[in-house]
Amino acid sequence: MKNLKVCIIGTGSISDFHFKSYANNPEVTLHGVFDYVTERAAQKAEQYGIPQVYQSLNEVFEDPEIDAVSICTWNNTHAEISIAALNGGKHVLVEKPLSLNVEEALRVQEAVEKSGKVFQVGFVRRFATNTKVLKSFIDTDKLGEIYYAKASCLRRIGNPGGWFADKERSGGGPLIDLGVHVIDICWYLMGRPKVKSISGNTYNNLGNRGNVENLRFYKAADYDKSKNTVEDLANALITFENGASLSVDVSFTLHAKKDDISVKLFGTKGGAELEPELVIVSEENNTILNIHPQIDNLSFDFENAFQSEIDSFVNCCLTGEKSVAPIEDGVEIMKILEGIYEAAEKKCEVTFP
Repeated sequence: MKNLKVCIIGTGSISDFHFKSYANNPEVTLHGVFDYVTERAAQKAEQYGIPQVYQSLNEVFEDPEIDAVSICTWNNTHAEISIAALNGGKHVLVEKPLSLNVEEALRVQEAVEKSGKVFQVGFVRRFATNTKVLKSFIDTDKLGEIYYAKASCLRRIGNPGGWFADKERSGGGPLIDLGVHVIDICWYLMGRPKVKSISGNTYNNLGNRGNVENLRFYKAADYDKSKNTVEDLANALITFENGASLSVDVSFTLHAKKDDISVKLFGTKGGAELEPELVIVSEENNTILNIHPQIDNLSFDFENAFQSEIDSFVNCCLTGEKSVAPIEDGVEIMKILEGIYEAAEKKCEVTFP
């Protein structure tokens, strides 16, 4: 079996996980890299021993040596680059979110169906050990029917600034950056039910809070505390056709005592907490039990999850297996995200046919 030749598009901070994971996979050859800033691409090429630095995206898509691409660029370019890559005959792994809106997502889906290529959305939490262990319990009916889930990803001060804080490039703030992950993982573990209605709110009360001192947080390379056009906080209640519901809240900045991540699911036979640490709640012999699995990573582990995600993508490209995070799921999650923003803007419930 030949090695999969990969080009990574975009060399921002998230790309490091892609570079490292591909480099660790013996079935991959890192053949090329492209960034709009050529010097950054050249640095990554030197670091990872990559032979080809492309000067344009067309060069990437026209090169018959390239089998697959990882897209690690600004959110507003994901759909356009994905479609061009598919049309160029490449398999595609695109970082979340799939697009800025449902219309773009559907265009990507059309291109996927025409191309016949593997397409995977970067829902990396699906590939984490704690997720896979919990899903095995769900798949064997240990939790019964999951009818409610609740997820929070709250940063007290964590607006990265730069393109993250520019709505034109990012599509939004914590909802589309952080919420996409916790919404997806709940929806995925709930069995991917069709959305029926959404109510939601967004708030822009605190801004960037660049005045805060003595507390470090991640800052984008183009950080500028004076520039911010995204929400501080978003919350939503999502109801599905099967009657299940999901409550979510996410923030870049909030007057909170500490950062907080929490993912909980509740079923007819049991419940579970995925974050901050995997715990499964059961009931036997008229007694409630808290089950603490003995696994290496009870919480989300970035490096292991990304390695698993990349390995899964590579396997799909080489064998033709269907991805765990296919285009259809990217479209459905985009429908939910867009629905929350619409409900917040119109101050009313959004329903789906």
